[in-house]
Amino acid sequence: MLQKRQTRALIACFLIAFYAMNTWATSQKHHSKKKPAKAVATAPDGPSYAQRSDAMQAADELASARDLDPAWVCQMLAQARYIPAIAKAVTPPAVGVAKNWAAYRARFIEPKRIQAGVTFWRAQRDTLLRAQQQTGVPPEIIVGIIGVETIYGQNQGNFRVLDALATLAFDFPASHPRAGERSAFFRNELGQYLSLMQHSATDPASLRGSYAGAMGMPQFMPTSWAKYAIDFDGDGKIDLFGSAADAIGSVANYFRAFGWQPGLATHYPVTFDVQKLDLPTLLVPDILPTFSVERFQAHGALLTGDALQHTGQLALIELQNGDNAPSYVAGTDNFYAITRYNWSSYYAMAVIELGQVVKQALELPTRVKQ
Repeated sequence: MLQKRQTRALIACFLIAFYAMNTWATSQKHHSKKKPAKAVATAPDGPSYAQRSDAMQAADELASARDLDPAWVCQMLAQARYIPAIAKAVTPPAVGVAKNWAAYRARFIEPKRIQAGVTFWRAQRDTLLRAQQQTGVPPEIIVGIIGVETIYGQNQGNFRVLDALATLAFDFPASHPRAGERSAFFRNELGQYLSLMQHSATDPASLRGSYAGAMGMPQFMPTSWAKYAIDFDGDGKIDLFGSAADAIGSVANYFRAFGWQPGLATHYPVTFDVQKLDLPTLLVPDILPTFSVERFQAHGALLTGDALQHTGQLALIELQNGDNAPSYVAGTDNFYAITRYNWSSYYAMAVIELGQVVKQALELPTRVKQ
């Protein structure tokens, strides 16, 4: 009985998809006659998922799981298209390519982004301080995040979110070591995106974001949008694309949800006692804080100043520098919280340092006590 229902649903999806594609093709043909230059510039890149049985069956499953209109979901997925550039973007780099913190840092700590950060901070000073007062997350961390992600809204992404999520849900590169896991992740994000769009009466094909389907100034994935995005400007709606206040409040809310500790440093300087250094043991937990100050130093990682008074756990953060010696810091739980935004110590350090450099350039007075 279940199989018959699934078969009927699949047939219905194909019929809806066929109708949707014919309607889309007709509108594109008509549109191209009126504005050929714009049509060429914005035309989707790649084949449609309307003729893919797995995508059409997934439409029925996503609709059922999220209590959405099945016909609407079928129609929306029929408009999604495979984008080769997206599949290429998530393909792992060639084996043997060395990470380089100095090169990575230079991409973000650069004059254009710093100046944009100063302008953004000045314009949003009161909102940043209000977010800090409510969550404990300092302005420099929020400014660092939005600056690294989109240069304060200047580059929010050019891919249709619908295409990005469908491509990664149904065609995640098989060569990736976690292809199955990542495909399942993006299928869930696709379902959440469609749910957000239907409940807000927004056309899913209208929004653009990153190659991974992240959206708005802070580049929230659909699930993060649903869980952590907030209306911080009080206009009754959440707009991460156009409202700097909503973006600021949502980033702060995200970090509060992931355990940000007000007043705690993100990291401390570290040196090594080469006679006692047990680097393999210190690096095994990666970015997860695991060591007390005592155990940290017992394995040859030396701390000074405020770090000696640290009462929580620490992680040894290694930042490779290509052919040069790596850089190291002692990361705290707040450093780890930043990596919940993007699982990368390089990303976290870029966020921290951009925020610090912008703050220095701004020459702000002492910030609100945390």
